[in-house]
Amino acid sequence: MGAAGSSALARLGLPALPGPRWLGVAALGLAAVALGAVAWRRARPGRRRRLQQVGTVSELWIYPIKSCKGVSVDAAECTALGLRSGHLRDRFWLVIKEDGHMVTGRQEPQLVLVSINYEDDCLILRAPGMDQLVLPTKLLSSNKLHDCRVFGLDIQGRDCGDEAAQWFTSFLKTDAFRLVQFEKNMKARASNEIFPSLDKNYQVAYPDCSPVMILSEASLADLNTRMEKKVKINNFRPNIVVTGCSAFEEISASERD
Repeated sequence: MGAAGSSALARLGLPALPGPRWLGVAALGLAAVALGAVAWRRARPGRRRRLQQVGTVSELWIYPIKSCKGVSVDAAECTALGLRSGHLRDRFWLVIKEDGHMVTGRQEPQLVLVSINYEDDCLILRAPGMDQLVLPTKLLSSNKLHDCRVFGLDIQGRDCGDEAAQWFTSFLKTDAFRLVQFEKNMKARASNEIFPSLDKNYQVAYPDCSPVMILSEASLADLNTRMEKKVKINNFRPNIVVTGCSAFEEISASERD
C-alpha cells in the first residue's frame, strides 16, 4: 500500500493492514477512501478491534480527466486525494472555459466519449473524428496558473498548453476550452464546504465531493430492478467496484453498530 496509503488510512481511523492486497474502507455515502482486494468493516466502537470481510474488490478505475473515460488498473495507491498509479491520478485534470468555470459531461455530454490510455507517463487521448493527443503528466512550471471554479468553490489548475486547449475546443465545438492539471502543492477543496453535513472533512481536487467513489455490483443490480432502461456500472464512474456483498453494503459496512 505504501506510506501514503497507510497514512491516509490512519487519518480515517483505520488500522494498517497486513498486505498490499487488503482493503480498508471508510464509507462516505457512495464514496470511500480505500485500496486493495477485499472490503472490510470495523467492529463496534469500544470493543476489541476486529475486521470482518464484507466483499471483494473486482475492479479498480482511475478517471484522470473529469467526465472523460476511465483507465482500468490492476493496483493503485490510496492517498488522501484519491487513487494513484504512478503519475496517473484520479480527477487531477479538468476542462474549463476561458473564465475558469469547470466543464463536465453535464454541460458537454461528448466529454464522456474521450478515451484515455496511460503510456510512458503520458495520457493518450482519443475521441471520434480526432487525431490522438499525447499529454505529458509532468507540466512545465512556467505554464500559466488558472483560477478555476468547481461547484462554487475556488481551486487552481496549471494550464496544459495550447495543443490540448485546441484539441478539446475542436472536439466539443461549442466554446473555447482549456485543460488544466491539479498539482499536489495546490490548495484542495474541502468536502464539508460542499456538503456541510459530512462528518469527515475530506480534501479533493476536481471530484464532486470525495476522494474515492465505491459501488457494489449488488447495488447496481438492485437499482436495475427499478429501471425501465438498465444502467451500467460505468454510468456511475466508481473507482472501486465491489462484488460478493449485499446491495448497499458498501454504504452501511462501516456505519453499523
